[in-house]
Amino acid sequence: MSEPDPGPNEFEQIARLFRPLTRGAPEALDLLDDAAVIPSRPGFDLVVTKDVLVAGVHFLANDPPELIARKLLRVNLSDLAAKGAKPYGYFLGTSWSPDFGWPERQAFASGLALDGEAFDLRLLGGDTVSTTGPLTVSATMLGWVASGKTIRRGGAHPGDLVMVSGTIGDGGLAWLAAVGKIADADGALLRRYQLPVPRLDLIPFLLDHANAAADVSDGLIADSGHIARASHVGMRLDLSRLPLSSMGKAWLAAQSDRQAGLLRLSSLGDDYEIVCTTSVNASKHPDMTVIGEVTAAGFEIQIDGMSVSVGSRGWLHT
Repeated sequence: MSEPDPGPNEFEQIARLFRPLTRGAPEALDLLDDAAVIPSRPGFDLVVTKDVLVAGVHFLANDPPELIARKLLRVNLSDLAAKGAKPYGYFLGTSWSPDFGWPERQAFASGLALDGEAFDLRLLGGDTVSTTGPLTVSATMLGWVASGKTIRRGGAHPGDLVMVSGTIGDGGLAWLAAVGKIADADGALLRRYQLPVPRLDLIPFLLDHANAAADVSDGLIADSGHIARASHVGMRLDLSRLPLSSMGKAWLAAQSDRQAGLLRLSSLGDDYEIVCTTSVNASKHPDMTVIGEVTAAGFEIQIDGMSVSVGSRGWLHT
């Protein structure tokens, strides 16, 4: 079996694959320096977030390279959305695995280019190395938000409503489908897993109405708990109100234990929706569902009027 084509040397790869992704941004210094220069923007705060994806953990080892790249950008964009920050640019880190040769790297760069254009992102710098382990990629994402307006996890108040966007559980079901644990006849769940949609469309609503917010990456229960802990408050969630897609409803209907099914849908990660708290007088949004309220203390889960005992109920990296 032949070895993968390594392609040009490191510096030529940077020039050919990644320099076009700067989209001419002067801050990137044509990727010829070991740093970027980001000028201050009067009246704005710079929001910075970072996610790392590892083959076999965050994506399938045989996923198309361009989809791996696009997922990398999108999970970081989801973090910016929860902060109310408009995306600006990113720093890239790649640890190429032995089986990820020149053609795969070209495809990976094409995925970055596609979503770079779609989300108005420019590559500002980074680093590329090789590893004997699995493919590992990371992005440090930058976004701008008006000074003092960043939406933090720590702003919830007793009496706030807890709201979540979109539908919950699809990301977890998508992962189960991706690893072959449930059927996915038309591939819709797999596509959901490979290419999540960051809720940048919600930024205006969040900036106007959210007191606290988080993206739902570790699971709805866990990420709601992150808000409660950061805000030093309690929370009561009613999973009977959980917004479900047709796929989620079908999966739940097939479960022998409805309570356990709702807990699982709320515990699996990768939804990349937004959970937030708002005042009772906040304007309604057609894609936001009220699922609970902020309390003074404690963390309670209810289903059909009954309290349910839960643990952390989310994805934890060990």
